[in-house]
Amino acid sequence: MDNLLKLFESMLRIRMVEEMIAERYSEQEMRCPTHFCLGQEAVPVGVSSHLRHTDYVYSGHRSHGHYLAKGGSLKAMVSELYGKETGCALGRGGSQHLNDLDAGFIASAPILGGTIPIAVGSVYSTKSNVTDKVSVVYFGDGATEEGIFHEALNFASVKKLPVIFVCENNLYSVHSSFDVRQPKDRNIADIGPAHKIPSVRANGNDVEEVMKIAGDAINRARDGGGPSLLEFMTYRWLEHCGPNKDLDLSYRNKEEMDEWLSKCPIKLFETKLYKKNILNKESRFRIEQKILKEINSAFEYAKKSPFPDPQTLFDYTYVKS
Repeated sequence: MDNLLKLFESMLRIRMVEEMIAERYSEQEMRCPTHFCLGQEAVPVGVSSHLRHTDYVYSGHRSHGHYLAKGGSLKAMVSELYGKETGCALGRGGSQHLNDLDAGFIASAPILGGTIPIAVGSVYSTKSNVTDKVSVVYFGDGATEEGIFHEALNFASVKKLPVIFVCENNLYSVHSSFDVRQPKDRNIADIGPAHKIPSVRANGNDVEEVMKIAGDAINRARDGGGPSLLEFMTYRWLEHCGPNKDLDLSYRNKEEMDEWLSKCPIKLFETKLYKKNILNKESRFRIEQKILKEINSAFEYAKKSPFPDPQTLFDYTYVKS
């Protein structure tokens, strides 16, 4: 019962953080491009439920949920969005360059598919050690059209590396729908078998389904079974980059949006918990207030924090020998 409540709280926390960022974004104090994960909260929460502190996680441009689910500092993340010295990248990276090495969230980067080979290489470098560490890399459906995606799958398969490739298929790469970019009747999970990699396609809005499938893949990787490719179907609610809705752009329609809004991962799981008497209005309110207090504290901390000294602009450009 406690584990189910933790899943719910983790999803709700990501949702509320994203909503607060979206609400305050128009204040023009967060001066970095920001990609929101509203509607996609079940994937990082379900996957991270099986990860250890020492496991590695990598992500792309839409990384807030991955960072928070892995245990990344909320105060450091919000500070980074404000460009403050107390940010997780010392105010130099913004929303698309998050990291928290203490939590095992190694890096996110906006280059499409750019962290996929890094996730592979990081566990390849530790393979000679006796360890059951795994590496998880999140990416969208657009990244599967990059050559490095296929190279990374092939190398991970050949070397039997403990990498979990997690594709959050939200049907769009910016404004281009999946069906105009990829072959008809081929799922992303269909690519895995060509590289002799176990692959699964599943509902990315059902946190319990995500947890089950991710758990099987992670356990197999820890036991020396090699990589897996997981394709989770989900949907982003807001524009590709920014806090607004974008139906006015006409690349998707209201009917499609409404259908996916009815599949809200938090509402679906919340309904299950109510039916099982695991959650009620009072306990939900307490969870919500606890999260809101943490969020308000993080924003207050970020806004009071100092900006980096301009004289240190180039301090972290090169590794010192």
